[in-house]
Amino acid sequence: MRIASVVGTRPQLIKAAALEPAVRERHEAVLINTGQHWDDALAGNFFAELGLARPDHALDAGGGTHAEQTAAMLTGLEPILQAWRPDAVLVYGDTNSTLAGALAAAKLGIPVAHVEAGLRSFDRRMPEELNRVVADHLSTWLLAPTPTAVSNLAAEGLIDGVTLVGDLMQDLAARVVAEVRDPSALEAVTGAAGHSLSPGGYLFATIHRAENREPAAIAAWAALLGRVARPDRPVVLALHPGTLAAVERAGITLPPDVVMIGPTGYRTSLALQLHAAAVLTDSGGVQREAAWLDVPCLVLRGTTEWREAVAGSAGRMVVVGLDADRAAAELARLAPTDGSATLARVRAAGATVAPAGAPAAILDALDRTPGTD
Repeated sequence: MRIASVVGTRPQLIKAAALEPAVRERHEAVLINTGQHWDDALAGNFFAELGLARPDHALDAGGGTHAEQTAAMLTGLEPILQAWRPDAVLVYGDTNSTLAGALAAAKLGIPVAHVEAGLRSFDRRMPEELNRVVADHLSTWLLAPTPTAVSNLAAEGLIDGVTLVGDLMQDLAARVVAEVRDPSALEAVTGAAGHSLSPGGYLFATIHRAENREPAAIAAWAALLGRVARPDRPVVLALHPGTLAAVERAGITLPPDVVMIGPTGYRTSLALQLHAAAVLTDSGGVQREAAWLDVPCLVLRGTTEWREAVAGSAGRMVVVGLDADRAAAELARLAPTDGSATLARVRAAGATVAPAGAPAAILDALDRTPGTD
């Protein structure tokens, strides 16, 4: 087969790093980077760190509104797909790059394969929810990461082409986690944080969703982080440049024990999660990584598409939204400030992250034409 893969954001590069080598062993492939995360800090250095081949095509379509960004991607993708005529276009997740890749391919009559099909937050106010729903209904191969995702697709009448394949990010985490179990992995961020970070001695946070860039939301999550941060256990906040710009526009100052750092590489992010007393995030990817690493996690959203991660966490992952009182209460339960059990958990957690086997399952699914079994 000739397969064109469309990526554009850090999470998509992580998934591609797990899948692209296997794709290229079996098929003729091109990698198209839309540039949705367009600078080196957000995406550029991920190619080298993850051993991912540089893209065959780069669209530089980052920035702008959702409409402007998606339109630029469609305009850039169409001539590439027309010229190369792949047998399938592979898209990942729920971003504008996913939507543009699925739309461009479908309009040219090229079958679409959607990795992470079937995820639903059931909140249509989220741009990501709209993107994933549209991509699923345009796709020939629906590559679902969880049984719940398969059920969600069936509820929408999508059955043909659905395959439960597991989670690509779990496969990459399983491959890398041994490299970050030693606390020395934290040294890469100590200078940027201005603190000497030690296992259990900090909380790790990431915030990037569009709904959390509104002024009222920024004020709420800044207050929440300030509520749980302490001089002896600061919050290390890895902030997306778009979120930082929104904070600056809103004129909001982060609390003193909230230490802001820039975007981190994949291994550093995994290390910061593993050795944290707890993680606070609105990221779907970080939610899953925290679950595999057995790190307590507070989800800073009203809902999540990764419901199985919450349900299977034995209470260690909790959706708290931006409720500072609830966040403080849950952290007191999950990560007491005296550090009891935290160091033992850090030493044990991540000793093994079981691979999901998603690359092989995806390739096997692509070898089958839906509806012919």
